[in-house]
Amino acid sequence: MAYVGASPVMKTAAIRIRLTFWYFAMFATAACLLSIASWWMLQRSVDATEYHDLQERAEDVQLLLLNEDPNRSIDELRQDFTQIYSIKDDGKWLQVADQDGRWIYRSRRMIAENPELPRPEQLPKMGVIAEFHQGTRYVRILAYPIQVRDKKYSVQTGIALNKSMALLKSFGADLLLLTPAMILFASLGGHWMSRKALRPVALLAAEARCINDRNLDRRLPVPQTQDEISDLSNTLNQMLERIDKAFASVRAFTGNASHELRTPITLLRTEIEVALIRPRDGEEYRATLSHLHHETVLMTRLVENLLSIARADAGAERVNLQPIDLNDLFHRMDRDWIDSMHLAGLDFRTEIGNEQHQALGDPSTLPRLLSILLENARKYTPAGGSVVLSAVNESAGIRIAVQDTGVGISQKDLPRIFDRFFRGEQAGIAESSGSGLGLALGKWIAERHGTELVVASSPGCGSSFSFTLLRATPAPLKRASLPYLLEDEEEIQA
Repeated sequence: MAYVGASPVMKTAAIRIRLTFWYFAMFATAACLLSIASWWMLQRSVDATEYHDLQERAEDVQLLLLNEDPNRSIDELRQDFTQIYSIKDDGKWLQVADQDGRWIYRSRRMIAENPELPRPEQLPKMGVIAEFHQGTRYVRILAYPIQVRDKKYSVQTGIALNKSMALLKSFGADLLLLTPAMILFASLGGHWMSRKALRPVALLAAEARCINDRNLDRRLPVPQTQDEISDLSNTLNQMLERIDKAFASVRAFTGNASHELRTPITLLRTEIEVALIRPRDGEEYRATLSHLHHETVLMTRLVENLLSIARADAGAERVNLQPIDLNDLFHRMDRDWIDSMHLAGLDFRTEIGNEQHQALGDPSTLPRLLSILLENARKYTPAGGSVVLSAVNESAGIRIAVQDTGVGISQKDLPRIFDRFFRGEQAGIAESSGSGLGLALGKWIAERHGTELVVASSPGCGSSFSFTLLRATPAPLKRASLPYLLEDEEEIQA
């Protein structure tokens, strides 16, 4: 119950304290087990030594009987044993009997205690151990069978345990003093080792607390030990690098977005203030309102692109892939863009053939992707050029491409055309309107369709943007309605 009550405290304690506690607990357990094992091993060693001593005494009796004349009578043997053992220390606890139960020798102390001595055939090969208390002595006796020529004898010899017990008691007392000292030393050592082991973590924590949104380029020190601490430092530095890039992206996005919105808002304000300076006729007001409407449409498109990219970054934009009739989609694209292309002096056509093409796509975002590519082609193709929207069956699916004969893209700008707010310098193009978000949004739409935008372009030779959609399984499905997302373009063209 005490452990259960202390468990929540340990869970909330510092790692250094918990490491010290567990080190202390494990070392204390190990020290106690080692002490117990040492005492037990010493006791076994003492017991084995005493047994061999008793066994040697019994074998001394056997050697003495071997040296006796086999023709001597039992009384003569008694007399010989009495002469030998009555004055020897070995005879303090000794008694010998033959196989018929006749006593050959009994020491006075054995007679006083009178322990039972079984016959030889009743004794096991290793003998029988017994103990008794005689006066101030604790005695251990061994009843051991021996055989001399064709006769068997029972020998019972004993030894005092007082010295062995004193040795074990002294050793146990030393263990009782040494074990707590070792445990205390181990707890202090564990505390020192835990502090030393966790010092790099404390340094990392101190460095991490100094990092904020104003110095995300700062990195944590990486120890040269190639251990878990260095792995932790590298992992945290990689995380800081990702956070730094994310913050930089957010700052750049916010700054660019505010800059892009400031320009049309300032223009709207200027146009309105100029229109209100003096009275004007209806034609002038109409021209001013038309220009203001054009700017609001551009600003609306910019805000929609910003919101779309923000939702895409947050994972809120969803793409629902379903079979789409590309013939119907191309027909709508041709109808919606033909006038705009002609006004720009461009030859626009769609190439899909008479074969029915069905691909897996999202009805709301796929037309937007095509519109982004067509708008990009119209903007950067001079009058007299051409723009082609095509679909071709391939083994991997249906490849859709938008190809123009425009100014092309320089090699230095090609790697950055999908970056947000990036607008390259195209020679010979007077129109510079645009937020630089279209291709970034188009790339996201293509990725959500499981494909990628492939760009082939060179300066002065036009550009080609293509992507491949999976072919839908032919089925008598109703054509999916494709929402027209370019009302703003119609208003611009008007």
